[in-house]
Amino acid sequence: MALRLGKIKPLQQWCLRVCALEYQLPAAAGFRTFKMTARQRSEKVLEQMKESNPYFEKYAKKIASVQKSSPEEFLARLDSVKKEKSKSKFGPVDEQARDYSGLLNPKAPLSADGKPIEEKAQKKLEDIMKVELVAEKSAAEVGEIWLKYHQGKEALSAAIPREQYDLMIERARKYPIFILPIPRSQGYEFMLLQFFANTVHFTPLINYQVHKENAPECLNLTLYTELRGSHGLVLMRGEYDSKVLNAQEAQCLANQLQMYYSQQNKTKLALLEKFTCSPDQFKHMDVIEELNNLKIGG
Repeated sequence: MALRLGKIKPLQQWCLRVCALEYQLPAAAGFRTFKMTARQRSEKVLEQMKESNPYFEKYAKKIASVQKSSPEEFLARLDSVKKEKSKSKFGPVDEQARDYSGLLNPKAPLSADGKPIEEKAQKKLEDIMKVELVAEKSAAEVGEIWLKYHQGKEALSAAIPREQYDLMIERARKYPIFILPIPRSQGYEFMLLQFFANTVHFTPLINYQVHKENAPECLNLTLYTELRGSHGLVLMRGEYDSKVLNAQEAQCLANQLQMYYSQQNKTKLALLEKFTCSPDQFKHMDVIEELNNLKIGG
């Protein structure tokens, strides 16, 4: 399915993230009056890497080879890696990199019958568009109308083929809850997702741990199925809390949801299975690694 965003350019492609050794140049000592040569500087950096990086031994021979043959190239490569790691994983943005989500207020209290007020009625497509006006149009035309309608709006939109939707719902019944990571300024933050009625709800994991079922949403994806039978199409609309997520982060979560629930991928299916049926075997770093390897259309 093709995801489209309002007010930002769609992401062209997810780039394979290259994990590199972190380094830090030694602080300049105020009492030194001489300037170190490139070789001396590279040796200092090498010593610090040995002490601070747990993965150093794995690459020690290659690093030492470059450092000895060309100290200048060694330092240049490290500078290049440091600059690359400082870039936003979602391309240039105007705001500073977001930190982890803070603890938010819980949702509104339950109604008298025990159900959240906002969830008592399933959302309907007719609340957004006049379904009878597209009855005679093809699936491609309906999809294009839906995507164009959301252009310029702070929302996600997608036209999902029936086969992908059916696979999503089949997996949602087996694995209704899962966690997905998004990059933050100093690591990753996990978002908990849950399927309910025709909506997928997302909340920061920290908020779920505190508020449980009353945890506030930061993203919800509504799946409108009215045209599933007639056009073989399910329309999706996503709305997000800009205080918690920006548009690129919301799309990141939607893309991951698609790849775990709507595509044939044995590795991701195994992670869904472990999280639900064998939580003691589930490793959080595995879903982070899947995100690092994520590429649109790949």
